[in-house]
Amino acid sequence: NERRKTMRSDTINQTKLKKKSRFRNELDAWILFIPSVIVLYLMIWRPTVLGAVWSFFKMNAYTPGSFCGLDNFRKVVTHTQFLPTLWNTVKYVLWSLVLGYLPPVILAVIVNEMVHFKSGFRVTIYLPMIIPGIAAMLMWYYIYYPDGTGLLNMLLNKMGFESYGWLNNPSFVIPGIMIYTTWKSFGGTMLLYYVAVQGTSVELYEAALIDGAGPWKRAWHVTRPQLEGILLLNLVNQIIAVFQIMEQPLAMTGGGPNGASISLGYQLYQYGFNSGGKGTGQAMALSVIIFLILIVFTVFYFWLNKRIEDRY
Repeated sequence: NERRKTMRSDTINQTKLKKKSRFRNELDAWILFIPSVIVLYLMIWRPTVLGAVWSFFKMNAYTPGSFCGLDNFRKVVTHTQFLPTLWNTVKYVLWSLVLGYLPPVILAVIVNEMVHFKSGFRVTIYLPMIIPGIAAMLMWYYIYYPDGTGLLNMLLNKMGFESYGWLNNPSFVIPGIMIYTTWKSFGGTMLLYYVAVQGTSVELYEAALIDGAGPWKRAWHVTRPQLEGILLLNLVNQIIAVFQIMEQPLAMTGGGPNGASISLGYQLYQYGFNSGGKGTGQAMALSVIIFLILIVFTVFYFWLNKRIEDRY
C-alpha cells in the first residue's frame, strides 16, 4: 500500500510539473506574441474596423459626423467614373496575369535545367527588385517618353519610324504600366518558383530520366505537381496586389490620358487626399467595396487549396 501511495504521489507530482512546465512555455510564448498582437491591432485591425464603421457616417475630413447609412456607397457606385475605373482595374489584373504569371514559372524551370551561368543569371534577373520603386517608375516614364528623347522612340527613329505616344495612347497605357510592374517584380517571383523547383525530389527527376522523359515532359509530369500549391497562392496574391494598384498610375500617368489608367486604388487616393476632406467618406466606402471584392478571391483560394490538399 505504501508503495502504491508513493507511486501515486510521484505520478501526481510529475503531472503537476508537466502542467507548470506547459504553463511556463505558454506564458513565454504569449510574452513573445503580445508585441505582435499590439502592432497588428494598431496598424491593421483597428484602422480596418474603424474605416468600415466610418463608411456609414458623413465625414468631416477625418472626424465622423452624423450617420448617413449607405449614402457614401451610393455616391461611389453611382459616380460616372466608377464602372470605367472598375474595368480599368480588371484590365490591370488581366494584363498582369498575361505578362507576369506563367513566364516566371517557365523561366524558373529553364534556369533549373541550365548548366552554365546559372548563378550569374539569377543575380542579373533579380537586379530590378533592388531599384527603389519611384526611381524605377520615373526611369520607365522616360523610356516611354512621347517625343524623340524617350528611349523607345529613339530606337524607333533610328529604324526610320516616327515617335509614338506610348503612355498617351489609351489602348497602350495599361499594358505599358503592367510591363514595368512585371519587369520590377519578375526576378523575385522567378526565384520563388526556382526555390520550389529545387525542392523537388532528385529521385523523381532521375526516375523520369531513366524513363526517357525530356526537359518538357519532366517539367509537366514532375515539376508541375510540386508547384501547384505555390502557383495557386501566387495567383491569388497577384490578383489581390494588382487589384489595389495605385502608385504606378499615380507616378507614371496621373491617371491619364483622360482617365484611361485610373484604378480603384488611385480613385480611393483621390477621394481621400485630393478632395479637401470632402471625399473621406467615399474613400472609406470604396475601401470596403474593394475589401469585399478581394474577400471573394480569398475564399476561392481557400476552397481550391483544400481541394488540392485533399487530392494529395
